[in-house]
Amino acid sequence: MLVEDELADARLVTLALNENRIDASVQHLLDGREALEYLRRQGERFATAVCPDLILVDLNMPRMDGREFLVSIKQDAALCAIPVVVLSTSEVDRDVRDVYRLGAAGYIAKPLDVAKFIIEIRQLADYWMSLVKLPERR
Repeated sequence: MLVEDELADARLVTLALNENRIDASVQHLLDGREALEYLRRQGERFATAVCPDLILVDLNMPRMDGREFLVSIKQDAALCAIPVVVLSTSEVDRDVRDVYRLGAAGYIAKPLDVAKFIIEIRQLADYWMSLVKLPERR
C-alpha cells in the first residue's frame, strides 16, 4: 500500500517498482484517513480491500498525516502488525525520531536523484519481500 498525496511522487514509486521488475500490487491512497478506511474495509468502496504486506506512507499529507496514521494503525490490534515505512523529503532528525517512536518500521528520505530513488526502492523491496518473514495475511 502506498499512502501519498502527491501524484508525481506516487508515479515515481510506481516507476521504481517497474524499473526494478518488482511484482507488487500497489494500492495507492491519498492520505492517512483514506488509508485507514481501506484497511478497516469501511464503506462500499473498500468492502473487498486486501490487507497489505507493507505500507509506504508519506509524512506530510492533508487530512491525516503520516504521524497521525502511525498512531492510529499501531493502536489498532487488527492492523498493528503491518510494517509501515515512511517515505519523506524531510531529513530532519526530529521527524525520523518521531516516526520510529510511533512505531514505524523504517524511514527513507526521498532523494532528489531519480536513479538513486530507483535503487532505494529495489533495496526496500529486497528487504521486505525477500529477506524478512512477514505475518500471514488475515
